[in-house]
Parts: sequence; structure tokens; C-alpha cells
Amino acid sequence: MTETGWINYIVAFAVFFASHMVLVRPPVRPILVRALTPAGFSICYSVLSLAILWWLIVAARDAPFVEIWAWAPWQNWVPRIAMIPFCVILAFGVGVPNPFSFGGMRNDRFDPAKPGLVKWIRHPVLAGLLVWSAAHLVPNGNLAHVILFGAFIVFSLLGMKMIDKRRQREMGPDWLRLVQAMKQVQNVHDVDWQNLLTRALLAAVAYFVLAGLHPYLIGIDPFA
Repeated sequence: MTETGWINYIVAFAVFFASHMVLVRPPVRPILVRALTPAGFSICYSVLSLAILWWLIVAARDAPFVEIWAWAPWQNWVPRIAMIPFCVILAFGVGVPNPFSFGGMRNDRFDPAKPGLVKWIRHPVLAGLLVWSAAHLVPNGNLAHVILFGAFIVFSLLGMKMIDKRRQREMGPDWLRLVQAMKQVQNVHDVDWQNLLTRALLAAVAYFVLAGLHPYLIGIDPFA
């Protein structure tokens, strides 16, 4: 049973990173984009990534327990609180014009004078993964989870740098021009309050939905 638990964990880990290294790079990605359309590829890739992530998290939960540091009740408050900025980052950073990273929509409409969250966080998905990983590492001081969340932290940080370099190559001088234009934005004008309130509501709903589903998907009640 112990050996089976580690094997499932290792396989899930390998599939997760293989999917993120193979499917998003040439020659595989262009073929899939042509077959599925850009929007279809983004949707399918997102669903597949979430499914594999869930498999990996469950595999880590079911792996043999090897304690690295002891659990204390206060540690549970770290993810409880950190999941608030996590939900805010995703609600305001995903599905908006963002030519700097993956997951952007209608990038041709990006206005550096009104960059929104992109001014501070060019890679919202990876930033969210970083917050989520670091927060969940604290109350999970066993070997499988330390490897899991530690790897995600490194993956997030390296991913941001790699995507920056790739987008700089693809965009050429436009990359630096847009970044500098965003930095020069000092005040927020013409706020779209409807969009602001809608995304804030989405963040709040996402927080409570994730908390409510956590016992069923992961087997642990975050507020117990």
C-alpha cells in the first residue's frame, strides 16, 4: 500500500509537469490551437490542468505520511486568509486583456493607460498559484506536501521569468514599451464600477465555493 501510494504520487507529478511542458510548446501547441481554435485550446487546457492538479493533490494526500514539521492549529489560518488575495488575483486577472501572459482575452484591446491588475501582476495565474502553494505549505508539513507545494512555488517563480522572456521575443520592442507605459500610470481614471463590483463579487463567490467544495474534493474541511 505504501509503495502504491508513492507510485501514484510520482505518476501524477510526472503527468502534471509533462502536460505543462509539452502541450504549451511547439510543435504540439500550434497543432492543438489550429484544431481547437485559440479559445477552445484555452478552455480544454484549463480543464485538463485542473483535473490533473486535483489528481496530484489527492495523490499527495494519500501518499505515506512522513512528518517534516509538526502541525499547530494556527497554521490553518494561513490558507484561510491567503485564499482571499488568491481569489481576488484570479477574479481580476483572468479573462482580461493581457498580452504579457497566457490566459489573456481580447489582447488587441489592451490599453496600457488602463492596465488594471496587470500593472502590478503580469502573470495572475502563476501569481495565484504562488500564493496558494505558499499558504498551503504552512499547515502541511509532511514530505509529500512539502515536495508538492515547494515544487509549485519554484514552478510559479520560474514560470513568470520564462514567460516574460518568451513574450519579449515574440512581442519585440512592444513588450518594453507597454511595460514602461503601465509604470507611468499614476492615477486611475474612468473606473468601470460595474466591472469592478462584478469581479469583486466573483472573488467572494469563488472563495466560499472553494471552501464549500474543499471537504468533498480534497477530504478536508478548511474551517473545521
